[in-house]
Amino acid sequence: MKKINWYPPVILGLLALLVLTFGSLVISRSDEKQAITAIENAGQQTFEWKMVTTWPKNFPGLGSAPERFAKNVDAMSNGRLKIKVFGAGELVPAMGVFGAVSSGAAEAGHGAAYYWKGKIPAAQFFTAVPFGLNAQEMNGWLHYGGGLELWEELYEPFDLIPMAGGSTGVQMAGWFNKEINSVDDLKGLKMRIPGLGGEVLNRAGGTAVTIPGGELYTALQTGVIDATEWVGPYNDLAFGFHQIAKYYYYPGWHEPGSVLEILINKTAFEKLPEDLQSIVRVAARDANQDMLDEYTARNNRALKELVEEHGVELRKLPDEVIAHLKEINQGIMQETAAKDPQFNRVYQAFQDFEAQVIPYHRISEEAYYETREINQH
Repeated sequence: MKKINWYPPVILGLLALLVLTFGSLVISRSDEKQAITAIENAGQQTFEWKMVTTWPKNFPGLGSAPERFAKNVDAMSNGRLKIKVFGAGELVPAMGVFGAVSSGAAEAGHGAAYYWKGKIPAAQFFTAVPFGLNAQEMNGWLHYGGGLELWEELYEPFDLIPMAGGSTGVQMAGWFNKEINSVDDLKGLKMRIPGLGGEVLNRAGGTAVTIPGGELYTALQTGVIDATEWVGPYNDLAFGFHQIAKYYYYPGWHEPGSVLEILINKTAFEKLPEDLQSIVRVAARDANQDMLDEYTARNNRALKELVEEHGVELRKLPDEVIAHLKEINQGIMQETAAKDPQFNRVYQAFQDFEAQVIPYHRISEEAYYETREINQH
């Protein structure tokens, strides 16, 4: 029988297999090296943004939030995204923030959505609704109740991405140079009060005006306005309203949980790599919660100083006045919803969430507050 020499074919096969394996390893290592290089290059890419605000530069609370946001973005990105913050009037006027970010003149902004009601009436829901959700409830609605998605839809045509950028909590009703003892005292009242609250005052016989924060002191001092709401004791003390107004009224029926906004130009945002996009969103969430924490802590001390050291006369709005304003507000909301489909859509979503959260808070938050007050006085 003839012996078959099978070694050469086997050897050749093994050699071929080794060549194929080695070749694939070379290719894999080459691809891996290219991927690593691409990652390193992306990591070295840097971005510089401008952020315009509706507040004076470094103003306590409101003005410090954009500064904190920019600082955190810089730190978390290891300097790859740097944001320079401009106060009101430094780059654009206070009320020019929306347009500047929308056009791309600035990549980011910080303000309040109800300032843009002339462009988007439904935007007012994303700052405050009179007699509506408080800060805790607003955050719940925005981040877990579908509110943020609606907000993003509203701003999409303007090439903007909105993010919650702070909350003041329940505000004060404001500073007045005349007493409010009845509904009649609202008639003829000239007051700085923006958003839906301003519309309510107009229906009540007053005149609502929108004036940037930096101009309020002079306007109230010179009699251009008879009253102004701003935020609360912490900010109001900083502005010195106690020097020019006699009465400090509460509660802030018009702004029960005011949300501030961080505006991002969508085109600029989409140019960022995914990790920087995530950093921007996380920094916004941090600024949002931090502002509420700060107001919760600092309003207390500021109110004590206003009353005990400066002799401010603290007063509660009469129940008759509150009931009247609430009735007017309900009418405005229903009328606007009937003629504006976009407003109506957001209004229905807002009401749906409100209907869920109020019953629970009645037996949790409110019940606890009542319990805490027992035997306190």
